Amino acid sequence: MQSKAHWEKVYSSKDEAEVSWFQEHAKLSLKLIQNSAVNKNASIIDVGGGASTLVDDLLGNGYRNLTVLDLSAAALAKAQNRLGEQASNVTWLEANVIEAQYPHHGYDVWHDRAVFHFLNTLEERQAYVKAVLHAVKPGGLVIVATFAENGPTMCSGLPVKRYSADELHEEFGEPFSLLGHEKESHQTPNGSEQHFVYCFCRKLV
Repeated sequence: MQSKAHWEKVYSSKDEAEVSWFQEHAKLSLKLIQNSAVNKNASIIDVGGGASTLVDDLLGNGYRNLTVLDLSAAALAKAQNRLGEQASNVTWLEANVIEAQYPHHGYDVWHDRAVFHFLNTLEERQAYVKAVLHAVKPGGLVIVATFAENGPTMCSGLPVKRYSADELHEEFGEPFSLLGHEKESHQTPNGSEQHFVYCFCRKLV
């Protein structure tokens, strides 16, 4: 996992709309969450959420039990400043996704757009899956989006691991039932195209 210093530098030196993964609205993520979590009291965590606007749209759609985790304090601060008073309705966790202290079976939905593909060692990926098994309730939804097979090989100056939908599901294994997958063509602020794959699973245990 890359260093905290790297991500603090990224978010301290760039506006949130300048980073390559910026989305004005995380439409596909929101759709997948809404399709699964019809209960507005569902406990939802956005890992690597940083300055993402997904939390804004979840709040705007009536969800109230929200957690945003990110390694970068600067990223979280951008989201908190943007939300203003609404920030107090969100739990903010500054932590490494594979080292954070999660409540046991604390979440109905685990969402990750563009964190997992930075885990380049088997040990890191196994630690990530272990964290998901601990944190997500049985029957909960796990949404993970990474660069697709035809996506970039680097992001923010760092190497990433690309996946097909089947390869991404295989990383999680039998405790997770694959519900489906979708592909997304993301337009970066500088006009480049990035291909993502979203894998959504039901946690069985």
